[in-house]
Amino acid sequence: MTAAPAMQFRTGDTPLPDIVILTYKLARNYDMGSEVVHALRGVDIQIRRNEFVAIMGPSGSGKSTLMNLIGCLDTPTGGEYWLNGQKVSELGDDDLAHIRNKEIGFVFQTFNLLPRATALHNVELPLIYAGLTARQRREQAEVALDRVGLSDRMTHKPNELSGGQRQRVAIARALVNHPSILLADEPTGNLDSATGNDIMRLFEELHLAGQTILLVTHEHDIAVHARRAIHLLDGRIERDERTR
Repeated sequence: MTAAPAMQFRTGDTPLPDIVILTYKLARNYDMGSEVVHALRGVDIQIRRNEFVAIMGPSGSGKSTLMNLIGCLDTPTGGEYWLNGQKVSELGDDDLAHIRNKEIGFVFQTFNLLPRATALHNVELPLIYAGLTARQRREQAEVALDRVGLSDRMTHKPNELSGGQRQRVAIARALVNHPSILLADEPTGNLDSATGNDIMRLFEELHLAGQTILLVTHEHDIAVHARRAIHLLDGRIERDERTR
């Protein structure tokens, strides 16, 4: 079933309070020397608080570029991007780094855990940059690990954990700062199907608890866990539909 059309947005407008992510004519071009690659060609998206949305599309569709822009890992060539009511598309590198640490929790396919650090210390990392005390970091990291069902694995290092447990540590790390959005890029790509389903059930539980989740995937059986799917093709939105 196709989603209802988004409310019309114009440049100069401010997003409504419950709109966490808004892009308006978002574009990203890459100069490859002899040619210009138009990775995104004017994308308009509105995502409300507590939505669970999958971003889908074949290789070269622009989904990775869109993820990098939404995650403040890259800046657009044109258009606007608003995150939690703040226009971030015109911010500099220092401000973008602050936004990434405060507003966005990242979950990657490869886990990106420090191999010599315990689960607890891996989850504490974002809080070091946030300037919390050692006691505050430990307390918040313990709560985050308990939230993903790993309260009995806090002192284990990544090589002492299964793939699913490592991804749970990565999710706890993404949640520890209470981000506005959880941005997951192919989070089950390195997991077997049964473990992947366990991780997706965890995402559903987080969504039901109020977390806004943006899931980038090319797998339809993973995307069906979301409540909405935005399909990209050749840098444009091909369709935007409710999945449930």
